[in-house]
Amino acid sequence: MNKIRWGIIGTGKIARTFAKAINGTEDAELYAVASRTSHNAEEFALKFGADKAYGSYRELAEDKNVDVVYIATPMASHYNDAMLCIENGRNVLCEKTLSLNTAMTKEIIDFAKEKNVFFMEAMWMKCRPVFLKVLEWINAGKIGTPRYIKADFSNYIPYDENDRLFRADCGGGALLDLGVYPLTFAHAIFGYPDEIISSAEISSDGVDVNNTILLKYNDGRFVSADNGFRLQLSNNAMVSGTEGFITMGLWFHCTSDIALYGKRSELIEKFSCEPEINGYEYEIREVHKCLRNGLKESPLVSHEGTIEVMKIMDECRKQWGMKFPQEK
Repeated sequence: MNKIRWGIIGTGKIARTFAKAINGTEDAELYAVASRTSHNAEEFALKFGADKAYGSYRELAEDKNVDVVYIATPMASHYNDAMLCIENGRNVLCEKTLSLNTAMTKEIIDFAKEKNVFFMEAMWMKCRPVFLKVLEWINAGKIGTPRYIKADFSNYIPYDENDRLFRADCGGGALLDLGVYPLTFAHAIFGYPDEIISSAEISSDGVDVNNTILLKYNDGRFVSADNGFRLQLSNNAMVSGTEGFITMGLWFHCTSDIALYGKRSELIEKFSCEPEINGYEYEIREVHKCLRNGLKESPLVSHEGTIEVMKIMDECRKQWGMKFPQEK
């Protein structure tokens, strides 16, 4: 089987993690990397074995030998980087959160459709076996009718004015960096809500450092999510239904084990799946599966799902009066 040749834009921590997953995937090849400086690109290429090192993103985007590009730049750069790659006919896996708002997200996805290239948000959680098992249990009626979801993602992170997480010009804030996971999790099970109620603590830098979100549905279902940088939470999740509930342990977005309980809290089933490499191999395999089958959109990480989660986050920020500089 011919290997699928990957290009990576960006050389930060997540790009390095992803490169390890590429190198550990049998039918993948790390072909090229691009950074804003040739030095960083060459250092990365040497460390992870890429054939090409480019000192500009455009050079990589124009390289027709690249089968698919993984975009690992800061949030506020995703729009321009994705549009550049799509313009040059490259297939794209773009790190979450895809862009700063719904309008930009739709532009990216519409442009990918126009250029007839594959495009997917890199929401690795939705490709992991434990997440798919949760959906399987729910769809099989193992917890009856799901009625309530609780999912939190809050990490204590000391303030650093230079850290992208605290910088509005980088698309910072807890919502787009962490809150996207609970919202994606809830949306995958319940769909788009009928009502969104949220509150946030906005820093002097103009980004949310803590937020709480309630999603309400007209049939009585609801979702509760707390996210932030001020406090350390257990970051677990629960889906409760009329006949039982499912728990996802610490770091639910990348957990390796889950549990299914009955109506009286009796343990019915456990499921575990330790990553073979580092967890990113599952979304790499999903991209490969789509490319080999001629798909332009992943059935696991749909364009509609990406857009609707962004719509929820837009509404939250609207309620907080929070805008990014690029939106003004």
